Amino acid sequence: MEDKREIVGTAVLNNTTLLPGMLVHFDISDNKSVKAAENAMMKNVDLFIVTLKNQVDDTPEFDDLYKVGVLAKVKQVIKMPNKMTRVLVEVKLRAELLEIILDDPFIRAEVCELADVSNNVDSVVLEAMKRLIKELIADYAKVNEKITQETVKSLVDTNDLSQLLLQTAINLPINYAVKQEFLEAEDISTQYEVINKTLSNEIQVITIKNQFQERVKKQIDDNQREYVLREQMKLIREELGETDVVSDADAFAEEVSKLKASDEVKERINKEINRFRTQSNNPSEASVIRSYIETLLELPWDKTSKDSIDLTNTKKVLDSNHYGLEKVKERIMEYLAVRALQPEGGYSPILCLIGPPGTGKTSIAKSVAEALDKEYVRISLGGVRDEAEIRGHRKTYVGAMPGRIANGLRQAGYKNPLMLLDEIDKLGGDYKGDPSAALLEVLDPEQNSKFRDHYIEIPIDLSAVLFIATANDVRTIPRPLLDRMEIIDVNSYTANEKDHIAKEHLIEKQKKINGIKSEQLFIDDDAIKKIIVHYTRESGVRTLERKIAQICRKAAREIVENHKESVEVTTDNLTKYLGNEIYDIDPANLTDEIGIVRGLAWTSVGGETLQIEVNVMPGKGNIMLTGKLGDVMKESATTGLSFIRSISERYDIPEDYFEKHDIHIHIPEGAVPKDGPSAGITMATAMISAITGKFVRANIAMTGEITLRGRVLPIGGLKEKLLAAKVAGITKVLVPYKNKTDVSEISREITGGLEIVYVHNMDEVLNNALIED
Repeated sequence: MEDKREIVGTAVLNNTTLLPGMLVHFDISDNKSVKAAENAMMKNVDLFIVTLKNQVDDTPEFDDLYKVGVLAKVKQVIKMPNKMTRVLVEVKLRAELLEIILDDPFIRAEVCELADVSNNVDSVVLEAMKRLIKELIADYAKVNEKITQETVKSLVDTNDLSQLLLQTAINLPINYAVKQEFLEAEDISTQYEVINKTLSNEIQVITIKNQFQERVKKQIDDNQREYVLREQMKLIREELGETDVVSDADAFAEEVSKLKASDEVKERINKEINRFRTQSNNPSEASVIRSYIETLLELPWDKTSKDSIDLTNTKKVLDSNHYGLEKVKERIMEYLAVRALQPEGGYSPILCLIGPPGTGKTSIAKSVAEALDKEYVRISLGGVRDEAEIRGHRKTYVGAMPGRIANGLRQAGYKNPLMLLDEIDKLGGDYKGDPSAALLEVLDPEQNSKFRDHYIEIPIDLSAVLFIATANDVRTIPRPLLDRMEIIDVNSYTANEKDHIAKEHLIEKQKKINGIKSEQLFIDDDAIKKIIVHYTRESGVRTLERKIAQICRKAAREIVENHKESVEVTTDNLTKYLGNEIYDIDPANLTDEIGIVRGLAWTSVGGETLQIEVNVMPGKGNIMLTGKLGDVMKESATTGLSFIRSISERYDIPEDYFEKHDIHIHIPEGAVPKDGPSAGITMATAMISAITGKFVRANIAMTGEITLRGRVLPIGGLKEKLLAAKVAGITKVLVPYKNKTDVSEISREITGGLEIVYVHNMDEVLNNALIED
């Protein structure tokens, strides 16, 4: 076929492609395209219609247009009210764009008519193609409800493949870019591929879309159904006067939506809320469920406070609130340093502060919380005997409630507070269970991330909690519980430390409590020292604070009654405020004695000196122990006597001496219970002195456990014992050699002025204690 070229007016369409055989109208606003259409209709000539390939603001150029368009007969041109022009055309055939001629009043184009699409396949393949296209059309009609049955029937009834493909492209809602690709196809195989690919893709897309819409519709229907049912239920309950449960349940549901918690927790709470909705006719059960839901909502499941990791400020806060306690402060600073390097990882330490009462164990925990900017929760464990106090009661019991740990988290409002377990050594146990065993899970970093309270029933994460426990006596803490904690000894305060604490903290604190201005009361240094020595006998400063408070109250009365401007307390008038001296220092022996030895003891309130007296008298070999001694101390006396009998030849003691004499060991202050092994060498020395008649040095004190072979074993509480020795005026102290490392950690304030002799065995003890003839 010869190329038939002609120059015709041109109309440019946007996002629309026309195909041969179409009788169609389109709207245009472009002035030049409108004039081209009017000219074609007026002169009864063809109009070239081409699709815009690239969006342009001005008149399109050659490269902005597709290269294949159509020649059409213009049937009608109508001006529309919205400045648009509607053109009705009958498309005749395809044409190729050769050149654009920009001309007024419209665009002209040189085009070349294109031949019909060639048939390049045999009849069998044509038949296969035709059947596949018809099957795709049927499938497409099933998923796309917009396709009418008449359209499908007319397409399926078409026997010519070329016409089938063309009518499919015309009648089905296919994108203009696909139609343009179909228009440019040179042969029937290419047209088939275009239609096949497009229909297959559309079927898949519409199928997925329909499935998605079906799910959305089902969800909307379910929600609508639930909403309608709830509204009906609401109306029914309003008629019955049962609106409280519903409104509370709705309020709980709203709180759950805002709750920071895992899906497991939210699912459990929603389940309980649904149960709660059904209990409007059962007030007692509704009350139980309500309490449970409120407890779950108040727990800080994933709510965390931001810790302060400013080491400088933390040290400043701790030093300003507490004097001494260096080991505790050092451990907290280490914890902060680790958190600074690893903010999200690692376990919080579990510290246990062991020390006498009044040494600041509880108060420093509060200061640590303040320094770290953590919420502070104190749980008092003294006298707790029921496991349910720790782990909670099961919900089946009347009056069930969460345990103290879960309640502590509710109180804090965050999952990472500082939790103080006060007096952990005072835990009890009975037929209701052992609370110390329940604490094993709480204080184990490997397990406490899944702590299960019996009442809550959902695992609670305690791994972010900073636990600090306090205790007076490490010996009463169960071994498995002790093994889970990091022990820090909080030792007794020295007299100088108490003096400093009184001046820097206690006096100002009590002035403020009693409404006394700073300049209205003055307590001189000597008076403070006298209070410490003669009015208190303790390891801590509680009694000291009470005495200062007593002075402040009496001073306040003087200021108010006598209109005094200020009150001065000195050693001369101290008895006016505190009465007569309560304690006298038990001084060292002024002279060397026989059978009297000064021992050192460690009690729950600090160190003390014990004067052990031994008398030997004719008898039948009995040993008497008085002074309210415990079993361990009695055994130490028996052990010491057996050792003395084993070395009797060395001191020329007759063989029958112990059968003809009774030995009486007495420790004064008989109303005070005494126990422990550390008086072993003291009792043995006193017995040898009494038996042999050798004098014991007056300025010496000793502590240590004795064995049958005379070895001296290490003891505890050495700092407190040395402090008691110094207060009593002792100048020489015998200490087990294995306690030498403990002495190196004690400040010079205590050891200064003391001659400390380290002994391995009783021979060295006796050489230092006894005076030879």
